[in-house]
Order: sequence, then C-alpha cells, then structure tokens
Amino acid sequence: QVQLVESGGGLVQPGGSLRLSCAASGFTFSSYAMSWYRQAPGKERELVASIPSTGGSINYADSVRGRFTISRDNAKNMVYLQTNSLKPEDTAVYYCNVHRAFREYWGQGTQVTVSS
Repeated sequence: QVQLVESGGGLVQPGGSLRLSCAASGFTFSSYAMSWYRQAPGKERELVASIPSTGGSINYADSVRGRFTISRDNAKNMVYLQTNSLKPEDTAVYYCNVHRAFREYWGQGTQVTVSS
C-alpha cells in the first residue's frame, strides 16, 4: 500500500532553515508528481510546492517562491522541501502528497514551528 513518511520538522528561529524529507513506498515513485502541502491552525490545507515525475515545471505557492525548493531523488523514492528564510507565518504541519489512481494519499505530517 502507498505510504508517505515525513520527517525533518522542528522549532526554528525566524530566518532559519529546515530540510523536510518524505520517504515514499508502495507505488512506482518515479511515475508520479509529488507535492508538499501545509496546514496552519485554523486554516485550510494549502499547496506549497509540486514537482513532476520527470521534466516539466515545478510549481510554488506565491508565499514561498524564492525561499523554498522542492526536489526529488527517484533512486531513493524521496522528495524533499528545503525551507529557507523561514517566517512565523510558515508555522504549520507540512504534508507530503501523491495523487494516484483517482485518490489522494497523505503522510502523517511534520510540524514546523518558526518562533523566536
């Protein structure tokens, strides 16, 4: 079955960085686009970044463009989100996502807290 396991979250000061990782299994990873979403308390889940399976364009939310970088390693079935210049408004649970066979799959999420 499809499994997505996020890691790398934590508490960081404003201006700091974190590298989030997502380990995927149970499907042909290299064939699917992957995405990172986030959900802050009291807010809806929002798309942060998505990366196609191969080639194509990478998409970012306007709020993170220029600060966050999504990447993938198809040999390791991993997708990453490098987050730089973090702001308090980036505080949220970050989720890895794949859309496959008319279903959305989610990991358990990793908490990112940006605070001084």
